[in-house]
Amino acid sequence: QVQLVESGGGSVQAGGSLRLSCAASGYVYSSRCMGWFRRAPGKEREGVAVIYTGDRSSYYTDSVKGRFTISRDNAKRTVYLQMNSLKPEDTAMYYCAAAVYGDSCRTASEYNYWGQGTQVTVSS
Repeated sequence: QVQLVESGGGSVQAGGSLRLSCAASGYVYSSRCMGWFRRAPGKEREGVAVIYTGDRSSYYTDSVKGRFTISRDNAKRTVYLQMNSLKPEDTAMYYCAAAVYGDSCRTASEYNYWGQGTQVTVSS
């Protein structure tokens, strides 16, 4: 059974840090790309970060560059999103996703599997 299970969300004050984890089961972890997306109330879903399985390169949306880091631990079949210097505008539900045969992996439509989400709330 394919599963992506996120954890690590919570409430933090502005300037604080959180680390999100995404445990992947099955062959999903070998997908071409693993990504983190977020959706804030009343806003469109937004791609936050991507890590490419082949060369472990990464991509970040401009608003999180220099603050967020995506990484993966193959032994644990887990993808992480380290979030530092959090801002109130980072408040959202965060989702982990896997794109088995993704191309750029920067659009949600390329992703085949999704986790249930974990809430991140940043207060000012």
